[in-house]
Amino acid sequence: MKLPAALSAIGLAFALAGPAGSSSGVTGAPELLDVKVHEGTSMSVSVSPDGKWLATDLQGALWLVPASGGEAKLIGDLYDDARQPAWSPDGKTLAYFSFRDGGYDLWAISPDGGKPWKLTWGAFDDREPVFSPDGSKIAFASDRGTPGRDASYDIWTLELATGRLEQVSHSPYEDRRPAFSADGGSVVYTSVREEVSALYSANLASKQETLLRKFGGVVDAPAYSPEGRLSYVVGHNGRSWLEIDGTPVTGEENVFPFRVGWAKGGVYYYVSDGKIRKRAGNRLETVEFSATLKAQKPVYAKHKRDFDSTGPRKALGIVRPAISPDGKSVAFVALGDLWLQPLGGTPHRLTSDRYMEVDPAFSPDGGQLVYSSDKGGRLQQLWIRDLKTGKDRQLTNIDTQPLEAVWSPDGRKIAFIDVDGMWGVAGLCVVQVETGAISRIQPSLGQPGRPTWSGDSRRIALSLSSPYSKSFREGTNQIFVIKADGSGESAWYAPIPDLSIDTRGGAGPVWSPDGTRMAAVYEGELRVWPVSPAGEPLGPPRSVTSEIAHSPSWAGDSRTLLFQSDDTLKTIDIETGAIAEVPPNLSYVLDVPKGRTVIHAGRAFDGKHDRLLHDVDIVIDGNRISWFGAHDPARHGDARVIQAPGLTAMPGLIEFHAHPMRDFGEAMHRAWLAWGVTTVRNPGDQPYHGVEDREASEAGVRIGPRMYATGHLLEWQRVYYKMGTALSGPAHLEKELARSKALQYDLLKSYVRLPDLQQRRLVEFAHQEMGVPVTTHEIYPAALSGVDHTEHMGATSRRGYSPKQASLGRVYQDVHDLFGKTERGLTPTNFGALAGFLQDHPQLRADPRVGLYPQWAQDGVRDNPGIPPRFRDAMLGTAKGIKAVADAGGTITAGTDTPIAINLHAEIASYVEAGFTPFQALRSATATPAEVLGLDAGVLEAGKLADIVLIEGDPLQDIGNTTNVRKVIANGRMFDVEDLVHPLP
Repeated sequence: MKLPAALSAIGLAFALAGPAGSSSGVTGAPELLDVKVHEGTSMSVSVSPDGKWLATDLQGALWLVPASGGEAKLIGDLYDDARQPAWSPDGKTLAYFSFRDGGYDLWAISPDGGKPWKLTWGAFDDREPVFSPDGSKIAFASDRGTPGRDASYDIWTLELATGRLEQVSHSPYEDRRPAFSADGGSVVYTSVREEVSALYSANLASKQETLLRKFGGVVDAPAYSPEGRLSYVVGHNGRSWLEIDGTPVTGEENVFPFRVGWAKGGVYYYVSDGKIRKRAGNRLETVEFSATLKAQKPVYAKHKRDFDSTGPRKALGIVRPAISPDGKSVAFVALGDLWLQPLGGTPHRLTSDRYMEVDPAFSPDGGQLVYSSDKGGRLQQLWIRDLKTGKDRQLTNIDTQPLEAVWSPDGRKIAFIDVDGMWGVAGLCVVQVETGAISRIQPSLGQPGRPTWSGDSRRIALSLSSPYSKSFREGTNQIFVIKADGSGESAWYAPIPDLSIDTRGGAGPVWSPDGTRMAAVYEGELRVWPVSPAGEPLGPPRSVTSEIAHSPSWAGDSRTLLFQSDDTLKTIDIETGAIAEVPPNLSYVLDVPKGRTVIHAGRAFDGKHDRLLHDVDIVIDGNRISWFGAHDPARHGDARVIQAPGLTAMPGLIEFHAHPMRDFGEAMHRAWLAWGVTTVRNPGDQPYHGVEDREASEAGVRIGPRMYATGHLLEWQRVYYKMGTALSGPAHLEKELARSKALQYDLLKSYVRLPDLQQRRLVEFAHQEMGVPVTTHEIYPAALSGVDHTEHMGATSRRGYSPKQASLGRVYQDVHDLFGKTERGLTPTNFGALAGFLQDHPQLRADPRVGLYPQWAQDGVRDNPGIPPRFRDAMLGTAKGIKAVADAGGTITAGTDTPIAINLHAEIASYVEAGFTPFQALRSATATPAEVLGLDAGVLEAGKLADIVLIEGDPLQDIGNTTNVRKVIANGRMFDVEDLVHPLP
């Protein structure tokens, strides 16, 4: 279901209180601000039929501006996410598409304001409305149809008097951005076919389609004038311009890809360079406007992590629990190791080493476990543990990374996903237990879920995303079934049409051992339904729990299910409904080194001053700096002394946006240290994975940086990433928030399709109940709701274009000041920075630290082709935008959106190219993110955590010198880079 519009009554100003545990800062009402803007990023404009008013969608709200210019009047709600308004021919109605209730529907409103009304609804997205010349119909683009790999946008019409919908185009391609011809008899639209962008026209009576024109670049936003002239926007070779009837009419302007607003007499309006433009023939005018956007600086008691006390801490990161066939024990991963726990008993370690174990699964007889581990020296591979003898044997030895293995009921085979790309892109494989022979039965799939076997061992099911179109990547998680030998046709099943299995990262489906049922998590709850031997649903899923569930697994009786709920494990008998808690009862203590260490460095960058200090000592007691100043041998005493007269000490780097991936193994964490990264902020993960990373690091089990963790990317009804969850509605969100608090996340991530009103609820809970920040891809009304931080200058947007960044990567005054006036944080993740950095530092392609990653990731560095010419103008626009946000007062924190650590060095180097000084760029990865995190690090001074990097060279003279890491001190522990790259077994 979509979000009821009535929920807009949720209050804006929150009474704030700190969470349990340490907190810092002050409480009180947020500081509300007026942000005056006179430019708009990615906004459209439409002119009223009488030519007196202009409607625009500045930052997702509807505004009216006098055609002569002046103050903009808000006529809708700031939480509508209203886009591309279009006037009715009589001037009495504005139609637009809005995400207000959790999906894009067509809405209408009177230009005088008042209550808007819906024109379309349902599970599908409807976009880009335009009225017919007689006002009787609206044409629009919609993904309504059958979701799946062949799904696409088509052009539809809505008859306003009857509500009748009619499909106009029927191609398998993405038909978008419709406009009526001047006589109303046909609709023109854009479509990309065989990689060629073109305009097509469809006759409304015959539905006959005609190709109008092909383009070398990308064509957008066709619109007919009352006289029949056709305008459209073309983007090509780093330019964006407006054409009318094949003739370019703009010069060097950056024309936004939205419909021209045609008035009478050949006058028309459009937006370029953030300004509203008016043209008539060769005469160009700028229609100056101003609008006031409300924003706030959030004020709340902020939770502060404890890096000093050494009392027992409850382990919350219990990963992939699996119940034994006899129902008497549970296997799981926690604190970096594999554990086995009798139900009602105490867990004991099956492994105790620095390696990363993941995804245990029992053999059908319960005597063995299959799991993935990188202890063989080649990242993740499959291993089998004999539970009676305690002996392990390696089952696979391949170049890619097998994960999420599951034993077949006949005990002869194991299915696994074979990760061979970023974000868990993987094929599906089957390995013979006795011989180790591997069959790849499916090529690379888009981040598939864990396999599960039919009762007769003949079929394998897993969850995959079923998209609604190729224009937008999101879909619903449904069930994909294939024969285990790879023969025959595969099948898709949607047990509840248009409702998504919550996540592909731990929500099922799981097939019962007898093959008669499946279980999965929907709307946060564990549901079970009957299936045929082929996996076809034979009845609707029914809820067997009312509490949040994750990672279900069946016992051998096919009636007992184990599942995770918040911070514990439970079993349920699906026939009686009896639930029993299985608490892991696992704890750990913070690993704090003992004794004193003194670093004698030839030079030091302290993170506070734009100069180097010379001949310094840094005294470390335990995990904190106790003294920093001029070299004095008298301070050395009995301390361990690290002599580094030829090296420069600097604060450890903080990676503010990276998603750790299990296929990278523990070597990924060592690689971060080897590149000088001592803290990583993870803004999206599978819910228990990120917590386990955090705890394994704190316990000293995993050699690597300090981790700040969260759980799911919080989506709404549709989802793309495996680490995302498709929230079905407000009740589901509340369950997810409760789990966030139970697992003590360090931040919450509002993702692409979370509605703005629900994002506001997220902020309320995070600030009031947890004392942690919220981050998002969004800029507005996120700045009004009190969202703390924004990820990416560009990246994915549910609109298909970014409200933060217009065409050609350019940013305008509304964006600058929404960040600057509120001092909000921005992590730009300057995509493409690595290519330019490697061109300037080609020796890094062969750096041995690159060898710590999977082969496909190494290839991305060693064989990086450089920056394609078509992206260079956009990258320049992005660079200028980052600098403009910083100059306006925004808070820039360096992050990369990749677990490959060299990218952070490329990121900060790209800031220097954008106009930052090396000092400013270095602070974006040291002092500034530390301040944002509330972390006692980021600078070299007494009292701070001992996160220090020793490099060759002066980073203030050449920012590239940050890559020359020779030693790193993380939380007081010292590592040589050579030992990190080539560790002892």
